[in-house]
Amino acid sequence: MIRNIVFDMGNVLLRFDPALFIARAGVSDAQDAALLHRELFRSLEWVQMDRGSLKEEQALEKVKQRLPEKLHPALEELILRWDEPILPVAGMAELLRQLRAAGYRLFLLSNASSRLHSYFERIPGHECFEGRFVSADHLLVKPQQSIYRKFCNTFGLDGAECLFIDDLPLNIEGAVTAGWQGLVFHDAQTLRQDLAALGIQLPTSV
Repeated sequence: MIRNIVFDMGNVLLRFDPALFIARAGVSDAQDAALLHRELFRSLEWVQMDRGSLKEEQALEKVKQRLPEKLHPALEELILRWDEPILPVAGMAELLRQLRAAGYRLFLLSNASSRLHSYFERIPGHECFEGRFVSADHLLVKPQQSIYRKFCNTFGLDGAECLFIDDLPLNIEGAVTAGWQGLVFHDAQTLRQDLAALGIQLPTSV
C-alpha cells in the first residue's frame, strides 16, 4: 500500500528552464546563451554541486575560466540566484495540499545543491512536506541505488510503501529497482489521472 509520496523538485514542483534563466540574466546573444548553457548547465561542475563535492562559489570560479569576462555577471546570477523568482509548476501546490489532506506523507528527494534549503520555503506547497532529502547533503545523486536506501533509512520508511514522482525516467527506474513504485511526471493533470489509476483518492477541497 502506498503511504508515502516522494517528489522530485525541478520540473515537478518548480520550473527549471536554463534557457529562460539565461534570458532572465540579460543574455540575448544566441552564441553567448549557448556558451553559458554548455559551460554551466551541461558541465561537470553542475553535477558536482548536486553531489555536494563542490560549493557554488568554487563552481563559479572554475566556470569563469572558460567564459569571457563579459559573461561573468550572468554566470554569477545563474549559479547564485537562478531561483529568483521561483516559477511554480501549475497545479502542483493544490495537488500537494490535497494529498496531505488525504493522509499521505509527503517528502522531497531532489538532486540539488545544499542551497536548496535557502529557497525551499518559497516553493508553493512546501508546508505539506514532512521531510526533504537533498542530494548534496548526502554526497549522493539519483539514480544511485544508495540514495533511495539512505532516503528510507533517514525517514524510517519502507520502500514498498513509497511512490516516487520525477520528470526523468532514469530516476524513476532507479526507485523502482530499489523496490519503490514510480510515476514519470508530465503535468499536474496527468499526474492526477495516474494517481487515480493507482487508487489514490483525493478530497474535492482542502
